[in-house]
Amino acid sequence: MTAALLQEYQRIRHTSAAICAPLARDDYQLQSIVETSPPKWHLGHVTWFFETFLLQAFVKDYQAFHPDYNYLFNSYYQTVGSMQPRGERGLMSRPTVEEVYAYRTAIDERIADLITHADASQWPEIAARITLGLHHEQQHQELLYMDIKHNFWRNPLRPIYLPKPLPEQDASPLTWEAREGGLIDSGFDAASFAYDNERPQHKVWLEPHRLASRLTTNAEYRAFIEDGGYQRADLWLADGWYYIKQHGWQAPLYWEKRDGVWHEFTLHGFAPLNPNAPVAHTSYYEADAFARWAGKRLPLEAELEHKLRELPPQGHFTDSNTFHPQAGSGQHYGSLWEWTASPYTAYPRFQPLEGSMGEYNGKFMCNQWVLRGGACITPPDHIRPTYRNFFYPHDRWQFSGIRLAEDV
Repeated sequence: MTAALLQEYQRIRHTSAAICAPLARDDYQLQSIVETSPPKWHLGHVTWFFETFLLQAFVKDYQAFHPDYNYLFNSYYQTVGSMQPRGERGLMSRPTVEEVYAYRTAIDERIADLITHADASQWPEIAARITLGLHHEQQHQELLYMDIKHNFWRNPLRPIYLPKPLPEQDASPLTWEAREGGLIDSGFDAASFAYDNERPQHKVWLEPHRLASRLTTNAEYRAFIEDGGYQRADLWLADGWYYIKQHGWQAPLYWEKRDGVWHEFTLHGFAPLNPNAPVAHTSYYEADAFARWAGKRLPLEAELEHKLRELPPQGHFTDSNTFHPQAGSGQHYGSLWEWTASPYTAYPRFQPLEGSMGEYNGKFMCNQWVLRGGACITPPDHIRPTYRNFFYPHDRWQFSGIRLAEDV
């Protein structure tokens, strides 16, 4: 078991470095908005996680790699100490990229030693924390793709992360699947890994409904724009209407008109908008307004989970090496995280993890909305039917899309 966990640790840690391999040294320092973080900070933070919650907790008389890294690379763990303000992470020219990679190498060696020589009485907790840390790093791998894309988009040169032609595909016909209502199980109930916010399993009542067979396409969303969708207050939640007017939104993030033709910025370059591809990078406000314009609604998270439980977790994930949603056969996993109409709140009888680990999810259960299903930037072994992603309703730098639903 120790050998398998060490191999998994090394694989996932290597993946983070591989994501950054196409970057120039100057790219590691960029932070385009408060919500993003420099790639260099991501690499340091996930390393700090293992050092803080594994090495400092289980290695006797452990000496920190650097006395100030706890301040620089702590994200939001108030019980661990103070931290660099989130919006100022891009100001840290030091440690250098080389020093951050040296930090990763040193901590990896120490974690390997911890795994190899762990005391049997401590092993269950060590293994549980390493597993959590690896899933945490996979979350930051998603964030790396998100943040690199936004950092590059803010550059007028529109740099290309990974040169690659995107295939032209036809969108599958839009059909509607009738779903019966009733009392269903929701949430995780197994011995394998899941985040605390996926537990405990509980009962949820669903009314009969229909789910769209595929995600909303660029062409369908463009029709909403051309019909004055961003000028009609009746389509928008009050906060959403205020937000789009305050920020001047007229289209999804990364859309841009050139010579009267819509184009879209992707990690593979700037190209004419593919009308058949799923519309990406919409906020909850935009998804909700589009659904209202279409005479539909967004699905509840329990409705999507109930559907996902019926399917194998297969779809358009990072193993495709295509980091932009593609038109396809109406898959339910991957391509884009799907907005739901459900606020991010605790399940009945929810209990956060003890100690600092309890800060991981529970304290964010306010003013955010749930997304389901994974995206093209999600590692394929990082998704489950019960996985709950969450963002603020105005956020749209994440790889989010729209699947419609309707009542029966």
